[in-house]
Amino acid sequence: MNASKFLDTNILLYAYDLDAPAKRATALRLVELGWTAPGDTAISVQVLQELHVNLVKRGVSLTEATRTVRDFAGWPVVDNTLELLELALEEQARWEISLWDSLILAAARASGASELITEDLSHGQNYGGVKVVNPFL
Repeated sequence: MNASKFLDTNILLYAYDLDAPAKRATALRLVELGWTAPGDTAISVQVLQELHVNLVKRGVSLTEATRTVRDFAGWPVVDNTLELLELALEEQARWEISLWDSLILAAARASGASELITEDLSHGQNYGGVKVVNPFL
């Protein structure tokens, strides 16, 4: 896998958020790039799981949430593996971040991405070659 960008769950969720129009517009542009430049934008199984859970929490039907997840599964997807967990544990210890954030960082690194698009980590922070970009700033 050789993506240039990795999208965190919050970016995908904002693409469906009618209550945050400015963030939705930004997120939709990023999602559109994921569709128009196949292979350039990666996600992970964790992102897909979180997306499904949060869509359902927000009132989206199971059928529609499942369809959405299956659509995004067409992108480059980093699988949840024991190896990824081991890498995430190393990231967590090195950077002193939560396990969930370290799993996202490890998946971004595994995808080959140099940019992690998220609002959950510090904008501009470089995690050993993976730079955090908060597109909403």
